[in-house]
Amino acid sequence: MMDSKKIIPVVAGALMQADGQFMLGSRPAGKPYPGYWEFPGGKVEAGETPYQALLRELDEEMGIRVTHATPWLRRVHHYEHASVELLFYRVWAWDGEPQPHEGQSFAWQQPGQLSVQPMLPANAPILRALQLPEVLDISCVHELGRDAVLEALARRDDATWVIIREPQLDREQLAALVGEVSQIVHARGGKLIVNADPAWLKGWPVDGVHLTAARLAALSERPAHFAWVGASCHSRAELERAGELGLDYALLGHVLPTASHPQQPALGWDGLAALTAPAAPLPVFAIGGLDAANLEQARHSGAHGVARMRAAWK
Repeated sequence: MMDSKKIIPVVAGALMQADGQFMLGSRPAGKPYPGYWEFPGGKVEAGETPYQALLRELDEEMGIRVTHATPWLRRVHHYEHASVELLFYRVWAWDGEPQPHEGQSFAWQQPGQLSVQPMLPANAPILRALQLPEVLDISCVHELGRDAVLEALARRDDATWVIIREPQLDREQLAALVGEVSQIVHARGGKLIVNADPAWLKGWPVDGVHLTAARLAALSERPAHFAWVGASCHSRAELERAGELGLDYALLGHVLPTASHPQQPALGWDGLAALTAPAAPLPVFAIGGLDAANLEQARHSGAHGVARMRAAWK
């Protein structure tokens, strides 16, 4: 009988292209789950760091030399034959062309549009995470006014993901704002998430709900009937809780000093990295005085992307 307490450390790499495509590989014959598709990688050997293992595995498995990779997600999965802790990296640059050194096949995939099956079971949350954008925009009506935010949103032509966070509005006022924003966002293929009591949102044109840290702490299970659920987190314990409930993302901060939290010390990039190390249990968006220009630093600190508020509506 397998020792359930022994967890095997494993690394995996999502090779990323500029257009968002990522690479999957098939498992060769002779291994568990032959023919299933997965992210390339393998076991961390004694004396190796996870990053060193990633470099070695991708060299051995596909003959590439990784030159730029950032920590991303951590998952524990229990198979019949083993329990594994998977540390996922996103690989942004490499030398060489991937070659099937172990008799496997490779395929580039679009997020949310898989063309290969079956998938290794542990990868379902990772595939979902790849559908998230790298920048989330948070509404700022309470500071800039409704017209300014709607006009700024209407000028954009991308499929933006917007979180409406306007605690000063009552339910009727919030519903009216959600209706206006949804028309713009959904027309361009974006997503709309609302930071409010989940019970309010029934029947509203929303794609998900965002939870405050207090609402997260009070939950015993993921809110039903929402395609996307996220939460605001400020500690490792809150991140772990969000992961346990199967949430899709977390906002973590604040990273830099902000006008809205002048008395609260900022985490800084080192503080963000400490909270996510060795990798976060779910995709993390760094928040607090940030813009898209901070994306690379956020990735290096273990975040999936950045969330911006005032900078989104310039």
